[in-house]
Amino acid sequence: MCTLVVRSLTIGSAIPSLGSLRQRAELTAAAAQLETDVQFARGQAVALNRTVLMTLREANGSSCYMLHTGPAANCVCNSQDPRLAVCSGGSELLRAAVFASQGAVQVRSASRSLTFDPVKGTVTPTATLRIEARDGQAIHQVVNLLGRVRSCSPQGRVAGEKAC
Repeated sequence: MCTLVVRSLTIGSAIPSLGSLRQRAELTAAAAQLETDVQFARGQAVALNRTVLMTLREANGSSCYMLHTGPAANCVCNSQDPRLAVCSGGSELLRAAVFASQGAVQVRSASRSLTFDPVKGTVTPTATLRIEARDGQAIHQVVNLLGRVRSCSPQGRVAGEKAC
């Protein structure tokens, strides 16, 4: 009986840390995917010889971003399913990512759209894309003029990330 009580207490104390570990893994994965998609957009602009945009949207507690050609107003994403992101008016959707309102992480930014220039290879405006977890942890992806991405965490709260 004592062994059962000790095991129950051990398992009970480990469950919250497993949830925290899972949330940190989702935060890190979303940050890595966002960084990859910024590089993808930059490469596609050069490969297609067309301006590529990364448009960020927030609605009803969810967030999403889309990589596309054409004006930002021509593309919308579904708040639940990235496969339902669509572009109209001659714009082409290259990739989309949706972060549901009940999900572990969200993507936020003061900039609503980043433009990748195919000739100069630049990104305007420069921006900080924030991947935020429910528990307040965050990873910032700082995109510079040349499209390079630097990752950091405010006050170094995420293990393995430099402090912002």
